[in-house]
Amino acid sequence: MLKVGHVVTRPGRKLGDAPVDIPVPEELETVPGIPITSREVDFYSREYPLQRQEVEHAADMEWALSIGTEAMLEYGKEHDSTMEPFYALMNSSGDLEATGTPTGEDVTELIKAKARELGYLDVGMTAHDPRYIFQDRKSHVKYTHAVCLAMEQDFVGTQSAPSMAAEHGHFGTYEIQSPLGLKMVDYIRSLGYQAQVHGPSHDAVAIPMFVAAGLGQLGANGQLLTPHAGARCRLQIVTTDAPITYDEPVDYGFHAFCQVCQVCVNRCPGRALMREKVWWRGVEKNKLIYKRCRPVMARYEGCAICMKVCPINKYSAKAVMEHYVQTGQVLGKGTHDLEGYTLHPESSEKYVYGYFGPGELPTFDTRFFDIPRGTREESTMDEYIKVIEGEDPVLEKSEDDEALFAFRDRLRGVIKGEGGYRDPATI
Repeated sequence: MLKVGHVVTRPGRKLGDAPVDIPVPEELETVPGIPITSREVDFYSREYPLQRQEVEHAADMEWALSIGTEAMLEYGKEHDSTMEPFYALMNSSGDLEATGTPTGEDVTELIKAKARELGYLDVGMTAHDPRYIFQDRKSHVKYTHAVCLAMEQDFVGTQSAPSMAAEHGHFGTYEIQSPLGLKMVDYIRSLGYQAQVHGPSHDAVAIPMFVAAGLGQLGANGQLLTPHAGARCRLQIVTTDAPITYDEPVDYGFHAFCQVCQVCVNRCPGRALMREKVWWRGVEKNKLIYKRCRPVMARYEGCAICMKVCPINKYSAKAVMEHYVQTGQVLGKGTHDLEGYTLHPESSEKYVYGYFGPGELPTFDTRFFDIPRGTREESTMDEYIKVIEGEDPVLEKSEDDEALFAFRDRLRGVIKGEGGYRDPATI
C-alpha cells in the first residue's frame, strides 16, 4: 500500500449526494492546479494571442464539412438550428440590468447551490483571466469574476465513441447548457447583480480558469480532467460583478498520474498525444499534435477515444486513486473494458475500420493526414504554391491577368530561393 499524501474532498456527483474523499498518493503529489510561469503566459498572450478554431483553422473546418457522413452533416444542421436562438441571447446577456436589490453580502454559496440545483456537475469561482480568452472575444467580456460551470456528458453515449451516440451526447450537452446558463444569469440578476454567460462551445471558455477554480487539472489528452467524470464535461462560464469568494486550485494527483497512466496516449488512433510534458505558452503540459488529431476527428464521428479510455472518466477519481493506493497500478489499464474501441465503416469510408483492443492501433497512410492548413488565406496560398511547383501548363496558357503572373513569378522566386523581400512601392 502506498502512503497517502493528502485527501481531496469534493461535493458528491449530484445535489444531495454525500461528499467524496479522494486519496492522493504521496508519489503523485505535484502542485495545486498546473505548473505555470506567469511571465511567459503574459508574453504569449500579448504577442501571440489565442485564436478561435474557426479563425486559426478555418480551412480544415470547411474541409471537415466536405467529408463528413450524411448522418453527421444532418445532425450538425439540427444542432445549429437548435442553438441559433441562444447565441443572440447569450451575447446580450451582459447588457441586462439587475432585477433584485443587492445586499453587499457574499453570494458564493447561493450561486453554487443554484448551479447544483439546475443540474451542473460542479461549480467553482475564480478571477476572469483575459490571457486565456480568444483574441476576438476579449472585448466582449464585461465582468471580472468567473463562475466556472461543468456539466456532465452522457456516460453511455460517450463510451460508444466514436459514434453518433457520442456526438449526440457531446452536442446535446451544449443544447442543455445554453438555457441553463441564461437561468444562471437571471438568478444572479435577481440577487441584485449583473452577469454574462459565455459558452458552451466556441466562446470565452478557458480550461485554465477551471483549473484555477479547483474543478480539475489538465490531462494528458489536453482536456480538463474533473474528479467525477474525467474529461467528459462541457464547460461554461458566467462572468459577474457579484461579490464572491474565489476557490483555490487543487492537486488531485492528475498531473503526475497521467504520466504513469498514458492510456489515452497509447490508444490515440492518430498518435496525436505526446508522451512527455513540454512547456507551452508558459504551461507545463502534454501537448496535442493538432495535425494528427484533426483528420481522425473529422473522419471518425468526432473520435473522443482519448476521453472514452481515460480511467478517471470510466471509473471516477475516487475509485482510480483508491486502487492506485492499494496496488500501485492504474485501474483498468491493459483491459478491453477500458481500452477497446471500434472504428465504424460507415464513418471511415475507404479508411481503416474494425475493433482495436489493448496494444492494437489502426494504421493510416501519410495522405490521411494531408488536410488544409491554417486560415483560408494560408490554405489558398498552399494550393497556389502547389500549382507553381508543378509548373502547371494550363495556368500558364489560360490566365492572362498580368498582376497574377507578376505575383506568381515573385512567389516562384521566393520558393526557389531566388530573392527576398522587396518594397511593394518598387514593384
